[in-house]
Amino acid sequence: MGESADGFTDPSDGVLTEAAAVFGLLASPARLHIMWALSQGESDVTRLADRVGGALPAVSQHLAKLRLAGLVRSRREGRRQVYYVDDPDIVTVVRVTVGQLTARSHQAPVPVRRLYEAGV
Repeated sequence: MGESADGFTDPSDGVLTEAAAVFGLLASPARLHIMWALSQGESDVTRLADRVGGALPAVSQHLAKLRLAGLVRSRREGRRQVYYVDDPDIVTVVRVTVGQLTARSHQAPVPVRRLYEAGV
């Protein structure tokens, strides 16, 4: 691990691999929508499917993947399974990212030419 000029230490390969896996799971619009909904509060699969506009089996599969990755947890309440995000850092990442992109979508778009000239 190297240290950059600003004093930050580079993360290990293992940490980068794990982070890439998390970002890979969140790269699916459906899973990101589920995470966004769960960052607002817990829910069962039926309400999540209604909220995100997905079929119940598909939402269940997405939740299973998110749960296996440790991004979502669940508990039983009677006959239903209630899902929630138990990691405040993941909630922050989802809320900040989606919030910033939502705010940007309401601003005037930057012409592609200006982006090109800026080296982006």
